[in-house]
Amino acid sequence: MTEPTTRTLEVPGAVLAYDVREGTGDEPPLLLVGSPMGAAGFATLAGHFPHRTVVTYDPRGVERSRVTSGRVRTEVAEHAEDLHAVVGAVGGGPVDVFGSSGGAVNALELVVRHPRDVRTLVAHEPASAPVLPDREQALAACRRVAEVYQERGHGAGMAAFIAVVAHEGPFPDGFLADPPDPAAFGMPADDDGTRDDPLLGRNMLASTGHEHDLAALRVAPTRVVVAAGEASGAQMARRGAEGMARRLGVELTVFPGDHGGFLGGEYGQTGEPEAFGKRLREVLEG
Repeated sequence: MTEPTTRTLEVPGAVLAYDVREGTGDEPPLLLVGSPMGAAGFATLAGHFPHRTVVTYDPRGVERSRVTSGRVRTEVAEHAEDLHAVVGAVGGGPVDVFGSSGGAVNALELVVRHPRDVRTLVAHEPASAPVLPDREQALAACRRVAEVYQERGHGAGMAAFIAVVAHEGPFPDGFLADPPDPAAFGMPADDDGTRDDPLLGRNMLASTGHEHDLAALRVAPTRVVVAAGEASGAQMARRGAEGMARRLGVELTVFPGDHGGFLGGEYGQTGEPEAFGKRLREVLEG
């Protein structure tokens, strides 16, 4: 595999930055997709596929990718069309896709809209509230995170977000009625006045609340694999994967580690990247 080459792509409302690592084999390109996590989060995982051409990118409004429309919130449909444009730029598909968290949500929508773009999609822990048994309470909890962010700023919003993603099991009514103190998570309570955070401002509500066309996913020519981490407990992202697998009528595929099992030190987090990469290779090979 070569060193990554950075390219840019102009799409409606944004200029995307993406990286291409040329592989030595003749398999289709492999896209590694997150949201709002950008390309930097997949550096370790990409190294486990030296024979594949690996493509990573920064979603619009994240790191090197610029939003030109002036809009703050980004919809899942926009991300899906951005992915479609990246697929076209690297040869037109079909490609294989590994999408994690919000990236899994966006990649599922790519399959809905452009099913012939993707040969195999591994959707790892899509934090999708609509497929949960407690969907109304989960949606309310996510809305509450956004409210806290808008009212009190980044530190308070992140504390509320951490409380949601770390919660085990169904959400009770009134979750986050009394939001946690940011200091409990080592974060400042000061409000800098900005409200365009890639996670809290741009993507969280759109991603967690998106309703996929499940019928379209069931009949798509794409092989859809829904995956979850063996160490993710009963957190929302794990339950989202379970709910999506159940709705699509596929068996849940278990991966090593937790929600960040593929990380190898990126953002100060280390999962089980070697075991994760091996499992992903096995799944992609069918």
